[in-house]
Amino acid sequence: MKQVEAATHGRRAVIELRERILSGEIAGGTRLFEVPLAELLEISRTPVREALSRLAEEGLLDRLPSGGFIVRRFGLADVVDSIEVRGVMEGMAARLAAERGVEPALLADIKQTLAQLDGCFGDMPDDVNFDVYADLNAIFHRQMAGLAGSDVIRREVERASALPFASPSAFLPDRSNIATFRRSLRTAQDQHRALIRAVEQREGSRAEAIAREHARTARNNLEYILHEEPQLFDKVKVLALVQS
Repeated sequence: MKQVEAATHGRRAVIELRERILSGEIAGGTRLFEVPLAELLEISRTPVREALSRLAEEGLLDRLPSGGFIVRRFGLADVVDSIEVRGVMEGMAARLAAERGVEPALLADIKQTLAQLDGCFGDMPDDVNFDVYADLNAIFHRQMAGLAGSDVIRREVERASALPFASPSAFLPDRSNIATFRRSLRTAQDQHRALIRAVEQREGSRAEAIAREHARTARNNLEYILHEEPQLFDKVKVLALVQS
C-alpha cells in the first residue's frame, strides 16, 4: 500500500512540477530545493527527489555540481536545433523501416491511426478537432518510431522528442485557434499518408526526406509566431521555457 501511495505521489509531483515549469510559473534559472517543493506539494521529499530526477531526464532541469537542480534556460536557437535533431532521428527511423520492411501488424496499427487522424477533419479548410488530432498525432509518431523494429532507434527518437518544444505537437494551434495553423494540419496529414506509403513501398530515401520535411512543421509554425504573430509568443505554452 505504501509503495502504491509513493508511486502516486511521485507521478503527481512530476505532473505538477512539469506544469509549473511549462507555464513559466517556475522560471528558467530557478534553483529547486526538495524541502520547499515537498511542502508546496504536501508530500514527502522522496517522491519530490524522484520527480526532479525524472524532469532532468526530460531535459527540463539541469543537475548542479554542488547538488540539487536548476530549471534550464533555452534560447530560440535551442528550439530550432531540437526540432532539427528530431527530424534527423525520425528520418532515419523511417528510412530503416522502409529498407528493412515492417511487420504487417505494426503497419496495420499505424494505418488505423492514420484513418482516425483523417476523421479529425471537417468540411471547411480550418475545421479540425484539434484535441483529438494532437493525441492521435503523438500516437502516430510513437508508432512511426517503432516501425524499424529497433528499440535503440525508438528510444533515440523518443529522446529527441522529449523536450516540449521539440515534440511533434509542440507548435500546433491548440487554444490559440490560429486558422493558418489549423489549415496546415491538412498538409501535415498528407505527409503522414505519403510517409506510410513510402515505407510500405520500401522507398527508404523518400521516406527519410518526407519525415525530415514533416518535422519542419513545428519550425514553420514557430517562425510564423515570431514574424507574423509576435504577440502570441507569451501565449504559446511551450514558449514559456524560451528566452526571446
